[in-house]
Amino acid sequence: MAEKKNSVVSILKEELGMCVGWVTLICFLVMGKTWFTGMSGVFLPTVLFLWLFPAMLWLSFRVVQHADCLAIKLGEPYGTLILTLSVISIEMVMISAVMLTGVQNPEVGRDMMFAVLMIVLNGLVGISLLWGGIKHLEQVHNLQGANTFLVVLIPLTVLTLILPNFTVSTSHGTYSTAQMIYAGLASVALYGTFLTIQTMRHQGFFMIPGGDVEDKHGHDDLVVRSVFFHSMLLVGNMLPIVLLSKNMAKIIDYKIVSFGAPVALGGVLIAVLVLAPEGMAAIKSATENKLQRSVNICLGSALATIGMTVPAVLLIGLVTGNKVVLGLGPVDSVLLVTTLIVSMVTFSNTKTNIIHGFVHIILFITYLVMIFDR
Repeated sequence: MAEKKNSVVSILKEELGMCVGWVTLICFLVMGKTWFTGMSGVFLPTVLFLWLFPAMLWLSFRVVQHADCLAIKLGEPYGTLILTLSVISIEMVMISAVMLTGVQNPEVGRDMMFAVLMIVLNGLVGISLLWGGIKHLEQVHNLQGANTFLVVLIPLTVLTLILPNFTVSTSHGTYSTAQMIYAGLASVALYGTFLTIQTMRHQGFFMIPGGDVEDKHGHDDLVVRSVFFHSMLLVGNMLPIVLLSKNMAKIIDYKIVSFGAPVALGGVLIAVLVLAPEGMAAIKSATENKLQRSVNICLGSALATIGMTVPAVLLIGLVTGNKVVLGLGPVDSVLLVTTLIVSMVTFSNTKTNIIHGFVHIILFITYLVMIFDR
């Protein structure tokens, strides 16, 4: 009896973040309408942001920890795939919430997707490769896996974020209804085919040949329980994030409009909130000389962002009749193309070192500078 009680207490301590998240959700459900009606000034929006952002970030970390436990139970590549899909599902819901809330902004979905790509492909990849190179000189990954990620990611990003700038049937940066339907279906088809390759036909592409599957995780600090336990608590931590997304969208929208901040900054804030725990997992893996898992997380997140979010954004546009701008501006297009080319070079060999990481970090800093200099 005592052991059972201690076990329950231990679980409650581990899931304090989920408890805080649900309490926060209840408070916003009860008082949210009062708080948001006629919201003005600086104090209340700032307090709400400083309350909601850490609570949702805590929940995101718990989602990733339960996904990591499932990764240990199920092995690769299923484990990393669960982690990626969990995080990108949160991102997709938050993008949808922002698109359906507040001031109409046809570029918001595009800005958020681009922010995720820049943070993942340059920020997280750069830090992981740089720090891993500093500690281990050179690190090894499976070339076939990286190439598989990139061969799908490159046409998806071009189809989604660059090609709309060159179509002539609608205004600049947009697709016609038929083109939107095609782009959504093409994204689903490409990403679905990739998942088939990753989980069924070529699982070995996403592992180090001859490596120990369990050794790839490096999560000795986690308490691993049953698949059912972690699956249920993963959902339990994700649900408050999903339900609180609309409130966060309202706060971010208000702060950006009232302070005259760059519109793209909203995408960066959402991306940081969603990607922080996954980014920590990628950097930790590279630090422990498990670069393959870091590559799977980073490139997998970038690919899932386009493959899952684009159909959702286009569907919202088609259903609501709102204009959806996908095409990037000239500066962002140059940054995206440069990032894709550098990524191809970075992962063109089985080994990486600090120069690869440093180049990606410079590109990420360039992206941030361009946001605030428009």
